[in-house]
Amino acid sequence: MTRSKWLSLLAIAFITIAFTTKECVGQSESLLRVGKAINVFVRYGYLSISMKVISYNDTERWIFKEPTKNVFQGLSIDEKIEDNSKNFNGDFHMEFCDNKQQLFQAYFREFKIESMASPYKAFQAGWHAEITAKKLGINSSYIIGDYSYVLVRVSRFRESAKLKRPIAPNQPIEAGALEKIKNITVGDTVSVLQFIEKYGSHYISSYVTGNSLYQVFVFNKRNYQHIKEKLKTRGFASLSKNDLYNFFAPWFAEHLGSIRCASGNSSVERWATRKLKLSYYLFTYNSLLKLHGSTTLLKALDELLGNEAILQLELKSLAVAIKEPEKRKFYQVILDNTIKLWEVNMP
Repeated sequence: MTRSKWLSLLAIAFITIAFTTKECVGQSESLLRVGKAINVFVRYGYLSISMKVISYNDTERWIFKEPTKNVFQGLSIDEKIEDNSKNFNGDFHMEFCDNKQQLFQAYFREFKIESMASPYKAFQAGWHAEITAKKLGINSSYIIGDYSYVLVRVSRFRESAKLKRPIAPNQPIEAGALEKIKNITVGDTVSVLQFIEKYGSHYISSYVTGNSLYQVFVFNKRNYQHIKEKLKTRGFASLSKNDLYNFFAPWFAEHLGSIRCASGNSSVERWATRKLKLSYYLFTYNSLLKLHGSTTLLKALDELLGNEAILQLELKSLAVAIKEPEKRKFYQVILDNTIKLWEVNMP
């Protein structure tokens, strides 16, 4: 049997289980917690529906709605809540993206899913051009066409959590999960898929929550290369404020995207529209770059960016819950091949 046929059969088996199993993953639990397990395949390509990671047309203030399950017992977790009286604790950066794939990679760079070569696909592979454009704050023609991009983002960190130490080989397992692990049989693909459907494929290893503002600047290839060469030879630190404003202005960029908020908070976006406005002769436009070096604006923004979105997330394989080496290795092989199948089928 060829590898492609084997992967096709694997997909059919997984889909069959997904539609015939009566008890979905963790129907009674859905909180963002380190150590909890989730099944990334249930909403692969659409994870932003259940995780607040990018601007979403939703007035409700939620962060995480993905069903989860308890698998491990007695995990030691390091949780931190940032002191709101501190100076701005976050990150201001820009990323150069030669094409739209690099733009997606840049936005989801802090989202890691073990064994996935392209974790961003788990969140956006299902978006069509109109949805993609709306979430990124640009016109859909700039998604369909051949353009380059610069992503500018300022993030405010509020809460973080991670495991204090790696999960030990002798880590206690919940009784139900342990019973299901016993049913996994080396050589029986369906037994692995049944475990994944019941308890999940990965567990939450760490996360950071808060909120961010972001803006996408669209360039034609010639102007984009010009900026990249300038920065390569001179470095970002050597650029003056006038240089920055000139390179990221309407007369040089093909299109300036709207300033969006990761949580979709319209009040924060309205503040950005009012306060981050630049004027130059006949041009009036909004630019996130106005924040750069402005302590007054950053202080005001610090009060607006609450704990409303996921900024960083790391998911690790549940293989660590399986004690027997051969069984654990077989689980990982099936997980790896299932991931490859989904990544190929949702490019």
